[in-house]
Amino acid sequence: MKKILLLAILLATTLMSAQETVNISMGAGYSNEVYFKLDTQTETTFTATNWDVAFLRNNNVDVGVRINDGIGIKVYEVANTPGGYDTVDVTDQAAWLELINSDTEWKDGAFMRASATFGFGEYNPATNTVEGTIVFVLEYADGTFRKFFIESYFGGYDFKYATWDGTNWSADINATVANTSNPDNIYNYYSLQNEEEVIAEPAEGDWDFVFRKYTTFLDPPGQFYNVTGVLHNSNVTVAQNEETGAANPNGLDYLEEMNTIGFDWKEFTGSWSIDSDQKYYVKQDDNTVHRLYFTDFEGASTGNLTFVFEDVSDLLGFESVTENVSFGMYPNPSIDGKVTIVYENTGSITDNNVVKIYAMSGTEVFVTTVSNSNGFYNKSLDVSSLQSGVYMVAFQSGDAQVTKKLIIK
Repeated sequence: MKKILLLAILLATTLMSAQETVNISMGAGYSNEVYFKLDTQTETTFTATNWDVAFLRNNNVDVGVRINDGIGIKVYEVANTPGGYDTVDVTDQAAWLELINSDTEWKDGAFMRASATFGFGEYNPATNTVEGTIVFVLEYADGTFRKFFIESYFGGYDFKYATWDGTNWSADINATVANTSNPDNIYNYYSLQNEEEVIAEPAEGDWDFVFRKYTTFLDPPGQFYNVTGVLHNSNVTVAQNEETGAANPNGLDYLEEMNTIGFDWKEFTGSWSIDSDQKYYVKQDDNTVHRLYFTDFEGASTGNLTFVFEDVSDLLGFESVTENVSFGMYPNPSIDGKVTIVYENTGSITDNNVVKIYAMSGTEVFVTTVSNSNGFYNKSLDVSSLQSGVYMVAFQSGDAQVTKKLIIK
């Protein structure tokens, strides 16, 4: 009977769940980075050239520094002692060590791949700081050079930099980016070009993935290359599955690597082609799962692309309330305030089965009793009087209870 219940939910949700089509534009030449949140369909756009360096701001001891590789800035390690900052010679570029951002882990930025223990520096237990030892040079796509040195880190990053004018280095600019800036964000950002701190991402809970350019290793041609694709937030995991049939998020390998969606859902062979059979399942910490796939990509001429997604959370299978009771529900999201509860009683049950719906504030907004007789049942609920938003549906059998999230649009 459990297989029958799961099959019923799979079939009903496949037939009734609402697919959403989303059109995104990164702008001509991929001039924008676009962040997207699936459950709210929130799109947040930032100018790609708005920042040069990103500083991880999770806590006082967790360090991470990334370069804006999407706009073609390269990072080199040029000296491993602070004194090397004063003797940087751009004619020595052939001897510099190029450093690349990781495209699998956000924390592993280019500056963290330098030769010191903590990337750009060494830990001093007496002061509880990471003290800079590595001197960097940033090379821009237009040929500009800037030398860059992170002097220390504890609760923020103290650094200095100067620009090469073709003959001499400019006067040093000294700056601090504190972790207290933008406390809901993963990274704080700084523009060396404009000499200011900037905001270049939404709050951590307000995006699932970002459309942008980034560096990856391609084989062939056997080298690092700038690509356009999707990197996902560290608070979600993603599974990739080649499929043409109904959605099924079960039994897949959900990965933390932030490039799981990546760039290879498209291919250029004189024109852009899309692999629409390549499906991606994006799972939140609360087990909300969305399936998405791409249908169009126009390339650098416009930066336009299209993808389709749907909430398939309830296809993760039904949940057992007790040894004898299981339930699921569909559609989710509900676009008209109509929801069907699917449940199964397999043993002798004396307690009432009760369905309750709660607002996110904890207020009970709906309650109904359903059959406790043996058998397979479905019950339609009309909750169209509820406002659009996120609710929790609790199926209770005696003292046992299972709760699922419901979205009403």
